[in-house]
Amino acid sequence: MEDEGQALPAYVAVVAGILFLAFVYFAVGQAANLRNGAQTAADAAALGAALDAREQLREGWIEVLGDPDQWDPFVRGERYTEGRACERAAELAALNEAEVDDCLPMSFGFRVTVRTEGTVGKSTVPDTENIQATATATAVVEPRCSFNPPRPPVEPEPPEDPGPTGDPESTETPSPTSSPEPEEPEPILGLVCDDEELSIDPEAPVLPEAEDLFRVRLTGDE
Repeated sequence: MEDEGQALPAYVAVVAGILFLAFVYFAVGQAANLRNGAQTAADAAALGAALDAREQLREGWIEVLGDPDQWDPFVRGERYTEGRACERAAELAALNEAEVDDCLPMSFGFRVTVRTEGTVGKSTVPDTENIQATATATAVVEPRCSFNPPRPPVEPEPPEDPGPTGDPESTETPSPTSSPEPEEPEPILGLVCDDEELSIDPEAPVLPEAEDLFRVRLTGDE
């Protein structure tokens, strides 16, 4: 009986230690899951911002498709509203139970930091009720096209006027010349996407899909 009485405190200590370790491992697992969720939300938010920027680029390009002089900022991927793209990032973060802490426009992309709405342990694990996870992701918009407009043709110089010829007493008047027929507009050439040259019909202009014009990816993806 005396041995049993001495073993009881040791048994209690062992059980307490096991429970403590169980709580620790549970907290670590919860933290890892929350961290993974935060990274997923950050990736989705950054990609969402970049994809929205890509759609804006194509939409704006279509508006000036008949005027190649205005193409350059769209070809380079520089003409979009950053605020609208960051709003899309916030929407996708919310779908992944997170909120955007920062949406930073960068050269050809966005760097987005999110914070999870949930915490590590809520009320299950002591002292973790207010611990949230944060994560950051960067997505870029890469142009897939270039535009090198062909040089305009050299206009021939008009022939010199030889002046009046023939019999000065002649009353014959030159026959009227017919007005030239309007020329059909030439196709817009010089747009090359992924080594393929495209021809744009100025009367019925059509632009390739957004994914054919720009590539969107998370940095680190190949």
